[in-house]
Amino acid sequence: LEAVEVGQDLGLAHEAVRLGPGHPYAGPEPHGFMRKPEILAYLDGFKARVNAPLREGVAVERVQPLPVSQGGGFIVTAADTEYRAAHVVVASGGYHQPIIPRLAERLPAQVKQLHSADYRNPAQLPPGKVLVVGSGQSGAQIAEDLHLAGREVVLAVGEAPRCARFYRGRDVVDWLADMGYYDMPVTQHPLREGVRDNTNHYVTGRDGGRDIDLRRFASEGMQLYGVLEGLDGDVLRFKPGLKAALDQADKTYNGINASIDRFIAERGLTAPPASVYKPVWAPGEERTSLPLGGSSIGAVIWCTGFAPDFRWLEAPVFNGRGHPVHERGVTQVPARQCARR
Repeated sequence: LEAVEVGQDLGLAHEAVRLGPGHPYAGPEPHGFMRKPEILAYLDGFKARVNAPLREGVAVERVQPLPVSQGGGFIVTAADTEYRAAHVVVASGGYHQPIIPRLAERLPAQVKQLHSADYRNPAQLPPGKVLVVGSGQSGAQIAEDLHLAGREVVLAVGEAPRCARFYRGRDVVDWLADMGYYDMPVTQHPLREGVRDNTNHYVTGRDGGRDIDLRRFASEGMQLYGVLEGLDGDVLRFKPGLKAALDQADKTYNGINASIDRFIAERGLTAPPASVYKPVWAPGEERTSLPLGGSSIGAVIWCTGFAPDFRWLEAPVFNGRGHPVHERGVTQVPARQCARR
């Protein structure tokens, strides 16, 4: 059951797609990044290969476990139809509700506001500078998109890490997969459950894939600030942590590359030479204020993440934070499965 037409909610021009089992990529760029039409064509091919009874445009409204006295399993309610199932696999992700800080309510009415979920291209925005709040994947990629389009961008930088797109001749994701990183269960990760709260590393698949270097953008005119923390009258206030955030992101970048270097050395693999990133720009005095009235900011894009919403799932499988509790995708509720993460 799929709430929308498959692929309808793909917004950005380039996406990374986890390939379906038994349906390998057959195009000319196995290490490239598919654009939206290519993703749709791939998914159509996967649907045809699996030949499962797919129902598109059907939003699941309720999932209820049945007592053992009624045979167990679940009743799944979608529109005017009920489905009975012995097992339910939830593959809805955790990005359901856009998070917009209450600060947004206090911005002047003439400042257009969007969440990253609603951003499509620079033409959506009015003239003037654009304040992008947040520097995770969406924030960094949207800031780059606006920057390349010639817009004046102010970016409020958070604590998101970054990584190389390609290193020593291969995509970093391929290296990490060979190193077993993506097979590591949460119970073996150094951060344990805390890893679920980590912000994804910012990087892009644009133009065949490349790094995102906020320092380079700053050297080209993008204005970088620290974390947005408040509004005092018509003056935006930022935390003085930009230098530390950039340094930590670069430390993560070089640390991932160093782990790849060790992997190559331990196995005696042949690869292009190693390298270490060196900053191309550094902030001077921390800027902690930005007057709205004199800054010509015409739009704000909130790249502040999402919250899960599982109110439709009526099963006792959640922790106090509203996340499903499971081990490698399987919950303790009989005959109940959640999406593996």
